[in-house]
Amino acid sequence: MTTTTTTGTTGSTGTTTLPADPLAGKQVGTESNLSNWAGDYVTNMLGKGQALSNQPYQAYSGPLTAGTSQLQQNAFQGLANLTIPTDQMGVFDANRAQQYMNPYLMASLQPQIDEARRQSQITQMQNDAQLTKAGAYGGGRQAIMNAETQRNLGTNLANITGKGYADAYDKAMQAFRMTNEYGMGALTAQQQAGAIQRQIEQEGLTADKTAFEQERDYPYKQVQYQQSLLQGLPLQTQTYSYQQPSALSSAMGTTGGIMSLYDQIFGTPKTTTAATTTTTKP
Repeated sequence: MTTTTTTGTTGSTGTTTLPADPLAGKQVGTESNLSNWAGDYVTNMLGKGQALSNQPYQAYSGPLTAGTSQLQQNAFQGLANLTIPTDQMGVFDANRAQQYMNPYLMASLQPQIDEARRQSQITQMQNDAQLTKAGAYGGGRQAIMNAETQRNLGTNLANITGKGYADAYDKAMQAFRMTNEYGMGALTAQQQAGAIQRQIEQEGLTADKTAFEQERDYPYKQVQYQQSLLQGLPLQTQTYSYQQPSALSSAMGTTGGIMSLYDQIFGTPKTTTAATTTTTKP
């Protein structure tokens, strides 16, 4: 117990620690209340806070993600409709070379061969006409001219065929490479588009999961909110209850025994005058 004593004789004030008052009794209860100046404000605040915490969860009913744009949908649809020539992709072997060369040969080489033969036939007809005029048709001269015409035709066809097949092979390899590049590019584009679609889908799933967790945790957060309203409130006014003992039991319980009882009954001479004592509970 801390006691502040003011003495009129000396006019000085000092703080000393004295033994507990034997007549104060035993503390049997403590009650805390709001300070008077904050009572109405805090009561009103707590009422509003409780009303707010009892509000039901207000879920957002709009879209949680942007989704795909129209351009993205068009791109996805276009990529999905691509025809990828996987059966024409792989290693450029003899079978694939023949596969790619045949269309080129039919479109380019065969017309050249037909034209060479037609020109050879024209030459043959011209030679026959000349021999007829000269009266040498059917003779040795005609045989020599016909043989020369056929030899020229063979040489021409050989040149056309050799160059044609070489060009056809180069064209086939180029077409095969372009097909491979197109197929791999299309597959890569589809893979990238699929990753974008998956990301968009994941955004929706994440948003749904977050909304679910917010709704699930809402009651717990409301309890925490109510608890936070009580933090820092001025709960400083306190009332203490004591059990008052009898004078005899209090005196007998002290160190002085009978002498302390005598002092309490008859008192002791005071050495100071006009003393004021104030006792506070720490």
